[in-house]
Amino acid sequence: MQAYGFASGRAAGALLAATLLVTAVPAGSAAAAGAAPRVDLTVLVVDDGGGAVGAITSELKGSGVPHRTVRLTDPARPVIDAAFLADTADGRPRAKYQGVVLPDEAPQGLAATERAALTAYEKTYAIPQVDASTWAHPGVGLDHTSDGGRSGVLDGVRSAVTAAGRTGPFRYLDGPLTFEDNDPDISESYGYAGRPREGFTSYLDVPTDDGGRASLIGEYTHDGRRELVVTFSYNQHQRQFRALARGIVEWLTQGVHLGRSRNYFAVHVDDVFASDARWDTERDCTPGDFDCAGGDGEGTAPIRMTAADAQYTAQWQRARGFTLDMVYNAGSGEAWKAGHGGSDPLTAQLLADRAQYRWVNHTYTHPFLGCVQDTSTVPWSCAKDAYGDTRYVSRAEIAAQIRDNHTWAVDKGLAVDRTELVTGEHSGLRTLPQQPADNPNLAGALADNGVRWIGSDNSREPRQRPIGAARTVPRHPMNVYYNVGTAAEMTDEYNWIYTDKEDGGSGACADDPASTCLDEPLDVTTGYASYIVPQEARTALGHVIANDPRPHYAHQSNLAEERLLYPVLDKVLADYHALFADNTPLVNLRHRDIGTELLRRAAWDKALADGEVTAYRVGNTVTVKAPAGVPAPVTAPEGTRKQQLLGTAPFGTPYAGARSAWTAPEAFQSAITLTLPTA
Repeated sequence: MQAYGFASGRAAGALLAATLLVTAVPAGSAAAAGAAPRVDLTVLVVDDGGGAVGAITSELKGSGVPHRTVRLTDPARPVIDAAFLADTADGRPRAKYQGVVLPDEAPQGLAATERAALTAYEKTYAIPQVDASTWAHPGVGLDHTSDGGRSGVLDGVRSAVTAAGRTGPFRYLDGPLTFEDNDPDISESYGYAGRPREGFTSYLDVPTDDGGRASLIGEYTHDGRRELVVTFSYNQHQRQFRALARGIVEWLTQGVHLGRSRNYFAVHVDDVFASDARWDTERDCTPGDFDCAGGDGEGTAPIRMTAADAQYTAQWQRARGFTLDMVYNAGSGEAWKAGHGGSDPLTAQLLADRAQYRWVNHTYTHPFLGCVQDTSTVPWSCAKDAYGDTRYVSRAEIAAQIRDNHTWAVDKGLAVDRTELVTGEHSGLRTLPQQPADNPNLAGALADNGVRWIGSDNSREPRQRPIGAARTVPRHPMNVYYNVGTAAEMTDEYNWIYTDKEDGGSGACADDPASTCLDEPLDVTTGYASYIVPQEARTALGHVIANDPRPHYAHQSNLAEERLLYPVLDKVLADYHALFADNTPLVNLRHRDIGTELLRRAAWDKALADGEVTAYRVGNTVTVKAPAGVPAPVTAPEGTRKQQLLGTAPFGTPYAGARSAWTAPEAFQSAITLTLPTA
């Protein structure tokens, strides 16, 4: 790879490093004439309502970066003038924004005087500007490549991070970045690759038909200003944006900002030690379920892991360097042993490998812990007492299910944490439409057992919420069904759900506005590997690279028989490691730590919304003030040090080529103080 423009790759990297580490003030400017300016750690977003600005805003919000949005379509919006952008504070010039995001280099809706004010502001305080999505032309340092170039639909195009990108803002990316092509009949991305002119350094480029390279993202330095120029369209969900989002923010903030992000991946395996019912491909339902006619389970063998399956799981973990969370029902294993002469090779094998897993309480026998279910109708309803009030499972029964499962684990030497719980089917929590409120006995039973983190279904409740003194941990359901052991069964059920009635399916896909139907049913012999696995892996990886700590969950049945979960996990891991550098490892948190991360984010978001955070940079010193008891997420360059009561200490932990942490003032301090490294 080579860097474009007149700077070599090494020189471009040195230039970027210098801008990351010092606040540059142009000679002769008003700021240079007196005290070093204060630059507030807030980003200005000028929003035209387009997908590109929305995507960058989502990254700022998701990682906790303070930002102010000016909507161009709002008739009551403020005028962007010198007073809006800067003033004085404590006797020194103050730049109110550390970076500016514009829809493009000259957005419609901004008056000429406003564009002039932004230009003067950026020159005076060395403020970077991101042009969220524009086209290749000399005004942004590029020559359009209509002949022999790469402009137009980018679906499936393989791009590469340049040497300047890998030593600069995209230093966390390693392999090629391929633009998504999820549907061959739909154009998903469009772009204008351009050949760099003087002052332009490319960070992401593509090959041209004549053997050259053309840029899709790069830095244009001109007239005392720096612009990050993006010449393709995108939205917040597309993989190419999600992979590049971190680098865009790092460039925009010069590597110093509030907010913190990681690439998280945790997988819960529910119903361990238990068995799961099997999908009936003839009746298109699951015998044993209330809505399956003749559903007594007769003629269907339940799906349960074997000792060989458990051995394979342990070997797979070691080979991949990835730990699964075993969400277990001890009573189911004990019942199995009781029915098989006191012997259960699966339990014996899992216990032999106990130290290789994390263990999460799933209640002793997996009962439904919400209302008492009346199954005389389909769908079921909540049973009523003589006064017409809903009957609920008692506090004592819920508490016993939690306690007995935990006690068994402790007796068997499992490293289980009593603060973590996932109830069967997330029961006890509200279940719409039948049970619109939580079981009122649930919170007390959780408190009785010291439970602080209870799993919930992210597809129903994506936000963390309190259950008494506990908090929910939303979990992403994986589209690998609990009631299938073979690829043919999985594909048959998938076809039933996602096919129109006229094509032999349930038609549920047509009735659900959040769903789409298949054009035609999948081949049951090939559909799982060719269609379902790539789609589910793409969905999971999208969560991983979106700074989403929520765990995914599947079931023990998916580790049994044809072991359907592994192809999905293998593709997620392979695709991730092919794209990201070693300095950006997957973060595999356990249940309680995910809950803590979500709780911290909620407190931080509230502090920002309430205007209770002050953060700024003066030269090489960063100061952050937040409400007492609210840790602040901060990201800074390598070499940053934090002020202690006596002396300083290295700040944060390394990730993606920077250092970051949730941090708070030290003892007897009212603010967080960081010292950035000098050039």
